[in-house]
Amino acid sequence: MTTSTIPGKPRTTRAPSAPSAPATRPRRPQRQAVGVLLGPFTLLLFAVFLIPVLYAVKLSFFSESHTGLGFGNARTTFAGLRNYTAVLSDPSFVSGVGITLLYALVFIPLVLAGALALALLFDSGLVRARQLAQTVLFVPHAVPGIIATVIWLYLYTPGISPVLDLLGNADLTVNFLGLRMLIPSLVNIALWSGLGYTAVIFFAALRAIPRELIEAAQVDGAGPVRTALTIKVPMIRGTLSTVAIFTTIAALQLFTEPMLLSRATPLVGPRYTPNMYIFDAAFTRNNYGLASAASVLLLVLCCALSYVVTRGSARSARRVPDPRKARS
Repeated sequence: MTTSTIPGKPRTTRAPSAPSAPATRPRRPQRQAVGVLLGPFTLLLFAVFLIPVLYAVKLSFFSESHTGLGFGNARTTFAGLRNYTAVLSDPSFVSGVGITLLYALVFIPLVLAGALALALLFDSGLVRARQLAQTVLFVPHAVPGIIATVIWLYLYTPGISPVLDLLGNADLTVNFLGLRMLIPSLVNIALWSGLGYTAVIFFAALRAIPRELIEAAQVDGAGPVRTALTIKVPMIRGTLSTVAIFTTIAALQLFTEPMLLSRATPLVGPRYTPNMYIFDAAFTRNNYGLASAASVLLLVLCCALSYVVTRGSARSARRVPDPRKARS
C-alpha cells in the first residue's frame, strides 16, 4: 500500500495483489489412465468374485421341495437360515473344519519357516550353483496338483511303492495312509509343491534389501545369523505377511489331495474337508442351497483368519523397529 500527497488532498492507493494460484484440478489424462488400468481388474473382480459370491449368498437362503411324496416337480422355496443351521449342525462339516484347521496349523509354519530358511541360505551366498538349486526347487510347483498327488499316492500305496519296499527291507513299517500319518502325508504333498515357490518369493524380497544396510551390520560385527534376524527378516515382513495370508487361504481350500487319496484309503470320506463337503452337497446330493451355505461359511472363515493374520503381522511390525530408521 502506497500514500501519495496531492496538494490539498492526500490519497492512499493499494498495490495490486498477486494473481491467486489456480485451484488444483485432477488432470484428465491421469484419470483416464487410472480408469484404463483399473478397468479390467474391476471387471474381473465383479465377474469372477463379487457376482458369484452374491449369487451363492442368494442361493443359500432357498431350497428345493418336491410335491406328491417327492415325485412331483421341484419348487424353489425360501428357507431362511435353515441351510446354515443344517450345515453347522452336520458333524461331518464340523469335523472337516477341524481337520482343515489342523492341517493348516501344521502346514503353514512349516512352509513359511522352511521357505524363509532356504531364501536366507540362498541370499547368504553359501550355496553354489544357486540358480540351478532354485530351479530344482521351483520345478515341483510347475507340476499340476493332481499329477503331484498321483505321484505321491503311488509312493504311499503298499505293494507298489519303492519307498515302502526300502523301509520294509530295513524292518520299518510305515502306513502313510493310516490314521496317524494321514495329515502328515497331506502336508508332505503340499510342502513338495509349494516350498520352492515360496522360497523364490522370499529370495526376491531379500535381494531388494539395500546392500549398504547389510554391509553396515557386518562392519558393526554382526554375524550371518544376527544379520539375518535383525536386518533381513524385519525388512521383508510385508512379504512375509502377504505370503502368510495367501498360504492360509490356500490351506483352508484343501480339496485335490484328499479327494484323490480317498480312492486309496477309507479314512478319507466324501466330506473329509469343507470343500469336499461342498462338492458332495452340490454334485452328489444336488442340494445347491446347502452347498451355497457351506461355501459362504467357508468364505467367512477365510476372511476371519486372514484378518487375524493381518492384525498379528501389523502388531509385530510395530514392535520390531525398522533397521533403516534405527541406523539413521
